[in-house]
Amino acid sequence: MNTFQIIFTPTSAAEVARMPKELQLQILGDFRGLPQHILESETDDFGKLESDGHVLHRFRLGDYRVYFERHQLGVLVHRILNRHTLKDFFFRSGIKVGEDEALQENPKFWQLIEAAKTSGNS
Repeated sequence: MNTFQIIFTPTSAAEVARMPKELQLQILGDFRGLPQHILESETDDFGKLESDGHVLHRFRLGDYRVYFERHQLGVLVHRILNRHTLKDFFFRSGIKVGEDEALQENPKFWQLIEAAKTSGNS
């Protein structure tokens, strides 16, 4: 069996680093079952966002949403966002659709994901 890796972009690593240690451990602990689940399924149990051939999946961890994509070595984590931040965004924007549908239609979300690949800032 090949080694499964969870790879963090510089931005997602910085997001984890800013969290309290207890929360970091909780989030990383919740990842324990993720590798086997991703390898065995077609990721139907996760939220799915698509734009221009780019597919991201959303994994809920309590109040946080982890946005990732499959990678040849495992998964590549792009962002870890607090769900309350998204709720506030939807409320202020008047968006009345589901979380995944709203995000995949929003170009600013995809810019946020692309920026996470190279930047250490959120």
